[in-house]
Amino acid sequence: MAQNDLEARHLETLDRDLGRFSNLEVATGYISRPLVAPGIAFVFILLAGLVAAVLLGHSNNVMIVVVAAIFGAYMALNIGANDVANNMGPAVGANALTMGGAIIIAAVFESAGALIAGGDVVTTISRGIVAPESIGTQATFIWAMMAALLSSALWVNLATWIGAPVSTTHSVVGGVMGAGIAAAGFGAVNWGNVTTIAASWVISPLLGGAIAAAFLWFIKSQIVYRDDKIAAARLWVPVLVGIMAGTFSSYLALKGLRQLIEVTLTGSLLIGLGIGIATWLIMIPVIRRQSEGAENRNKSLKPLFGIPLVVSAAMLSFAHGANDVANAVGPLAAIVEAAQSGAVTENVSIPLWVMLIGAFGISFGLFLFGPKLIRMVGSQITKLNPMRAFCVALSAALTVIVASGMGLPVSSTHIAVGAIFGVGFFREWDAERRLRKARVAMPVEDQLGPEERRRRKLVRRTHVTTIATAWVVTLPAAAVLSAIIFLGLNAISG
Repeated sequence: MAQNDLEARHLETLDRDLGRFSNLEVATGYISRPLVAPGIAFVFILLAGLVAAVLLGHSNNVMIVVVAAIFGAYMALNIGANDVANNMGPAVGANALTMGGAIIIAAVFESAGALIAGGDVVTTISRGIVAPESIGTQATFIWAMMAALLSSALWVNLATWIGAPVSTTHSVVGGVMGAGIAAAGFGAVNWGNVTTIAASWVISPLLGGAIAAAFLWFIKSQIVYRDDKIAAARLWVPVLVGIMAGTFSSYLALKGLRQLIEVTLTGSLLIGLGIGIATWLIMIPVIRRQSEGAENRNKSLKPLFGIPLVVSAAMLSFAHGANDVANAVGPLAAIVEAAQSGAVTENVSIPLWVMLIGAFGISFGLFLFGPKLIRMVGSQITKLNPMRAFCVALSAALTVIVASGMGLPVSSTHIAVGAIFGVGFFREWDAERRLRKARVAMPVEDQLGPEERRRRKLVRRTHVTTIATAWVVTLPAAAVLSAIIFLGLNAISG
């Protein structure tokens, strides 16, 4: 009996020890899980440096190029984590795409846009912010570009961590400006261009929000609030999809494919008009077939916007990859050119291996870190459905066309997020308007008080404050950080 008791106690002790090991494994899993994504990102960054070392091993200043490639890969990862959410967030928030589907589509089209239409030549001094000749020597120029690249990447990384979608273009501009000031003084900066960019902080979101709200008002007034919703949808949805197809065709011709073929604004609009009319005619029988047997209620309208929304997200990703890859690899290409040739020029060619770092970095950043911002953009600012998300996507493309015609430099991030705000605030206004009409016939005791109406706001004010603050701070924060990094690099090299 004593022997049996002893064995039982040993078994209990063994069970407790095994339980501790099991708990330890679970705890280790929770601890290590957050480190998986940074670990993969770290390996990608090291591979980028290794590629630069292998390809340029016999060149001058190879270590400078390797470090620059590492910084460029880091920036590309952050662009993927932050910027791409603007394209995919509305589709995911409207449940037109799953998170996995959005990541796959975005990765494919971002990479395709970067590699096919990413551009052989970019203005490496970020659209005339700083004159190259004012910076001085080759070494000073390299350190300035290095500081701009690292500071903008660090700022976008911080913004992603706090959950604020910011403009990577403005981050790079701020980085170049700060390094230019540190290197050559305030006179090196083209303050006229900086003022125009600052003005776009206000213009981009307001224009995007107004256009998105206008389309949502049209959909509600002409389809949702009609007695026969299905008949109204058969009439107007093909028109709306045609407008979307025409707008995206013009957008891609003007912004995404400009390096393959030379297209003027007028030419892009004519291309868009032709494709838009063709799409409208094709969609008439398609929408009729989709809506057969549908009930006369709002839920039946949502599937009609699903496929156009997915296509629009893909097209936005393609155009984004074509345009914004330069934010990651433009300064890197400038460093490679200056390190190899010793020349400091405003326009440089981007080697294929540099473009690959940008394209794959954006895709990896989206896959590893993008879901956080996609969820925030897609569902945490305001509730989206396919119709609202369609208005956001259409507004993003249309606003770029309008701004290009006006000669305004705009941010795709500000436009997309501004469009979401516009949709949300329009919903609040429309709900309040309908409530006022209903209140006329409602007994006084059943009417909602001011506190209850505030509680029912459809846009989260905390996100408005956080995002607006991040937008305003982006350029000066990146500039100050860049200046500090440049002075440190210059001191080390000197």
